Amino acid sequence: MTEDPSIIEPVRYVLVAFVGFIISIAGTYFLIRHLLKRQILDRPNERSSHEVPTPRGGGIAIVGAAGAAWLTGAALAGKLGLPDVVILAAAILLGAVCFIDDLRGLGAVPRLLAQVAAVAPGLWLISDQGGLFHAVFPAALDLAATGFLWLWFINLFNFMDGIDGITGVEICAIGVGVAGLAALGASEARLIDPALALTAAALGFLVWNWRPASIFMGDVGSIPMGYLLGWLLINAGAGTGEHGSAVAACLVLPAYYLADASITLARRLSRGENIFQAHRQHFYQQAAIRGIGHAAICGSVIVANAALMLTAWFLAPERPAWGSALAALIVAILLRWMAAGWGWGNRAEQPGAK
Repeated sequence: MTEDPSIIEPVRYVLVAFVGFIISIAGTYFLIRHLLKRQILDRPNERSSHEVPTPRGGGIAIVGAAGAAWLTGAALAGKLGLPDVVILAAAILLGAVCFIDDLRGLGAVPRLLAQVAAVAPGLWLISDQGGLFHAVFPAALDLAATGFLWLWFINLFNFMDGIDGITGVEICAIGVGVAGLAALGASEARLIDPALALTAAALGFLVWNWRPASIFMGDVGSIPMGYLLGWLLINAGAGTGEHGSAVAACLVLPAYYLADASITLARRLSRGENIFQAHRQHFYQQAAIRGIGHAAICGSVIVANAALMLTAWFLAPERPAWGSALAALIVAILLRWMAAGWGWGNRAEQPGAK
């Protein structure tokens, strides 16, 4: 007698989310106490968006929670395999390098080499099925282009982690988006468990990272989480679903982060600025400088991401050109509001906020 998968799968999904959320919220609580005791703090400077020293390194909890929930889902499904082990191990090692960088500073070259070392086994794992561009490029060029885009995604995820809550919100949006694509048949169902794992871990962390944040994620969180989300997006786009193509959908889901980071980088390059130097020129930072609260900015990102998710689920897989165009319009409206506003939502947060 076989068990009904329609019963088993929902229960597994709930367990995955529960494990990720509980470990993240509890782990972050204890991590805050430890980091405060050790005085591992992000002290404000002229480019900071916070005003008081705040513990940094919260990514240790979120990455650990995501990994535990990911493995729980794979084990319960009886499908724990080499890709899960390799990708999670690479993320943990990448996080270790980033934590050293958070504490001491390693420089751009060692950080980039660590990212390349993490991306390389991932490209090897998808070499048979191909990457995001397997339908148009030869195999070698396809993997090279996919690897370059993955590296850029990892770094932009780090660049964009500059105000309370914003990266946790983005992780949730992409995680739910990928899970939705898989549930709707636009990508493979095996991606639901890891997508829920990352989402639940981010929600647990957001309890402590929402404005005013009690802890910051740090590079130890933003870079490994960007790496894991990149892996999910690549697999969702390159895999075979029941209908349509998910490549455009997987570019629609992170469209806001892609646009804000890429446009800001292009502007800084055009002015001859040092792109490795900290700054406050991202669109969301411009909104914060204008006096819009962190929570209000994150709220606007949530609204835009909800529209991007609907576009990715119901339009982009079957009509990629229309889906891409609508996503561009959604992001353009958000960026325009962040850069200049329309006379509403410009109320500054209360004095004394972190």
